[in-house]
Amino acid sequence: MRIGILSDTHGLLRDEVVIALDGVDHIIHAGDIDRKEVIDSLESIAPATVVRGNADKDWAEHIPVTASIDLSGKRFYVIHNKAKIDSDLSGYDVIVSLA
Repeated sequence: MRIGILSDTHGLLRDEVVIALDGVDHIIHAGDIDRKEVIDSLESIAPATVVRGNADKDWAEHIPVTASIDLSGKRFYVIHNKAKIDSDLSGYDVIVSLA
């Protein structure tokens, strides 16, 4: 399984990113999306898991701040702001956050 991971697109999905995501089985976006159209574009490439970042305002209130997903036998925890990571991450194999 190929997984594409990105964050901080800030409303712009660059051609280079679209090319790099070609052929992935799942996409994880770790926040600061800024526009729903970015999510729509990602979902046209592959199923996507997205979390809300600090730049994602009113339009994104329905997007969760964290996500927990199982992909290819591994458990992923996704959050934008690493300072807000839950203290107990036992049971997760991969942590995705903004550095």
